[in-house]
Amino acid sequence: MKHFLILAAIGGTLFTAGCGGIAADSPAARNSLSSTNTMKFPLQRTEEEWRKILTPEQYHVLREAGTERAFTGKYYATTEPGIYRCAACGEILFKSDDKFDSHCGWPSFSEIAAQGKVIERDDTTYGMHRTEVLCANCGSHLGHVFDDGPGPKGLRYCINSASINFADTNSPTFITPEKK
Repeated sequence: MKHFLILAAIGGTLFTAGCGGIAADSPAARNSLSSTNTMKFPLQRTEEEWRKILTPEQYHVLREAGTERAFTGKYYATTEPGIYRCAACGEILFKSDDKFDSHCGWPSFSEIAAQGKVIERDDTTYGMHRTEVLCANCGSHLGHVFDDGPGPKGLRYCINSASINFADTNSPTFITPEKK
C-alpha cells in the first residue's frame, strides 16, 4: 500500500507537469517570468498595472507562469464556435476550429490563430525540457506546446483557461479577427 501511494504521488506530479506546466503554487511559477520582464513586447505595462487589470488567478497564470489545476478551467470542455483571446491584452490567439479534447485537463489547440501570435521559448524547470508559449503582444504566459497533437503539424497547445477569454461567434459583441 505504501508503494502504491508513493507511485500515485509521483504520477500525479508528472501528469501536472507534463500537460499543464508549472504547478500553480511553486516557486518556479513565481520566478519563471524574470527573463520575460527584460524582453520587449508591443504592449508594455508595469506589474502594478497588470495587477489592477487582471484577477488574482489571471495574474498568477499570465504574469507568474502559474498553472491552474487540471480539469478545473472554464474553457476545458467548451465546444461552441468562436475565438480565444489573450486575457491580458485581447490579442486573438486561437480559434475553436482548432480546439480538441486531448484528455489532459486543459484546453488544447492544434495550432495558433495566425503566424506571430505567440512566442515559444525553452522551459527547463523541474529538470524537464518543454516549450513555453507566450502571447507575442504582451509577453504573458499561456501554457506549453507539445508535439503529440493531431493533424499534419502534430502540435498540442496546452493552454490555461485563466490565460484566455472566449468570444462566441453568436454573441453580438463578437469581433472577427479582420475587424479587430
